[in-house]
Amino acid sequence: MSGYRTVIVGTDGSDSSMRAVERAAAFAAQENAKLIVATAHFHHAEKGGWSRPPSPDQVSDRRAEDALGREGYRMHGDAAAYEILHEARDRAWVAGARDIEERAVIGAPVEALITLAEDVEADLLVVGDVGLDSVAGRVLGSVPADVARKAKIDILIVHTAS
Repeated sequence: MSGYRTVIVGTDGSDSSMRAVERAAAFAAQENAKLIVATAHFHHAEKGGWSRPPSPDQVSDRRAEDALGREGYRMHGDAAAYEILHEARDRAWVAGARDIEERAVIGAPVEALITLAEDVEADLLVVGDVGLDSVAGRVLGSVPADVARKAKIDILIVHTAS
């Protein structure tokens, strides 16, 4: 019996995060585990407008999102999130995963991934290593470092540099 039944991998659509998806998919295939590909985003509410309105001084560096909260977000909306998830699903399939679920989660990447992991009772959370060795990552925090500190399940940080 496998030790991992449900694996979550986070992606923002970047090349490095898609490499993490491919590694997570290969691992999930080897473990015969379900793979959940997830991306964090904001959405436009039916009647209430943006769930968090965009501001003119938005930061485009995604590593700042969790450290700076609302001011650190880069709005990309629902459509882009689902495009990211479809591409991630396709890459995961090619890498060998067969039980794949897509999840667009509203909010900042770290909190969204941790909440999702708790909600689905995941066994493993996979993220890329972008931001770990950068100045911004050391000052503001990075998604992989913050996930590793906050999550209560196993974390796999995948080396995604080209």
